[in-house]
Amino acid sequence: MGSLRWTRDQVKLAFHLYCQLPFGKLHSRNPEIIRLASLIGRTPSAVAMKLVNLASLDPSITETGRKGLGNASDLDREVWNEFHTDWERVAVECAATLAQYAEEQESAVSPDDEVPLSDYTGETRAVISQQRVRQNFFRRAVLASYNGRCCMSGLADSRLLVASHIVPWKSDKTNRLNPSNGLCLSALHDKAFDRGLISLSDHYEIHVSEAIKRANDPFLAKVLIPIEGTRIQLPERFYPSKAFIEHHRQNVFIDNCQ
Repeated sequence: MGSLRWTRDQVKLAFHLYCQLPFGKLHSRNPEIIRLASLIGRTPSAVAMKLVNLASLDPSITETGRKGLGNASDLDREVWNEFHTDWERVAVECAATLAQYAEEQESAVSPDDEVPLSDYTGETRAVISQQRVRQNFFRRAVLASYNGRCCMSGLADSRLLVASHIVPWKSDKTNRLNPSNGLCLSALHDKAFDRGLISLSDHYEIHVSEAIKRANDPFLAKVLIPIEGTRIQLPERFYPSKAFIEHHRQNVFIDNCQ
């Protein structure tokens, strides 16, 4: 089967996984790549090669001088565009397809990851809701893009990291699962961002609200006020959309909403 042409479903599953792995882990020894290869009847090397081909379509990869293999097919491009047109629908479809493959194979090998693939692909299982499928995809895609570090503080403990929406979940259904609508933030920075106490400029520099500066709180003076004007650590993929950042600055940041 490995010598046959890739099907549309297989390419979609490959891109689905590409979104959730750091660029440096797109290799055939990765347990998640081995897992997907087993499910779809490909070799780990073939899946890894497909992921690197998909990377050649990613502007945030190529603009930094890194390149994929450069052998992306027309089908690869179609799948890339399909995801970017409707992240939520395609991500949920991929979860269901993975669950179907797993059920047909009648075995499961959990990857070495914080969010087990067996849980993630269980969209059709009674114990796993579509909501969890969506949330897991978005979290993994955002954290993978930022290499598991808060883009404002550098915190790297996954237990304290949040995939924070730039445009709130309730405000833009189309981009709920778009990784470019996400920032990897510590729980503290996520809460401050969500409440409009901090925001970003179009150049990815941090704005701290006057409310924080006036708070006269020693902790805030040590942790939040010093990051005013500093630039976030940009992700290796899925740069935060400037349109989404402007929306947050104009509609959530309290200095512009008072």
